[in-house]
Amino acid sequence: MVSFHLTGKALWNRMERAVEKIQERLERTAATLEQAGVPYAIIGGNAVRAWVAQADEAAVRTTRDVDILLRRSDWPAAVAAMERAGFVFRHVKGIDMFLDGPGSKARDAVHVLFAGEKVKPEDLLPAPDVSEADEIARHRILRLEALVRMKLTAFRRKDQMHLLDMIDVELVDESWCERLPTELASRLKELIDDPNG
Repeated sequence: MVSFHLTGKALWNRMERAVEKIQERLERTAATLEQAGVPYAIIGGNAVRAWVAQADEAAVRTTRDVDILLRRSDWPAAVAAMERAGFVFRHVKGIDMFLDGPGSKARDAVHVLFAGEKVKPEDLLPAPDVSEADEIARHRILRLEALVRMKLTAFRRKDQMHLLDMIDVELVDESWCERLPTELASRLKELIDDPNG
């Protein structure tokens, strides 16, 4: 049987600190890339959070990592800038990432996807370009339509949850099916018709 070894204030402080660390990592990453003049876009759970917060702050879900989109041509400049900022580059299980300092784990990392490239060979669409992002409060965040395409392309359990969050706050609805490729449209329709899957 598993029991709590942290309780009370220590537990709540640890939970709060976990969220703060992710936000700090996101801020440092954005500032580092901006300062180096490297085009990027925030994607993944943090992009979803930003969009969901536009509609309903009570529906915002926490995320455990930072995901960014870069152009392959900017990769050397990005690695140099991030390493100067104290991040440590690693390629682990086919994923390029920047650990948050020496001794950090893959969970404490900034994960990188490349614009215009498929994450997996069987993916329907490649990742969008970083130009499909807008600056929001000093951060380059992927536009909603591009984010939805990415989430429908990956369609893992967490991507489905992110899409359901966007559907729940009415950022995305059935009318979106008309602007998506057929297979992505069918995935979206499936989530809309049966959100509890």
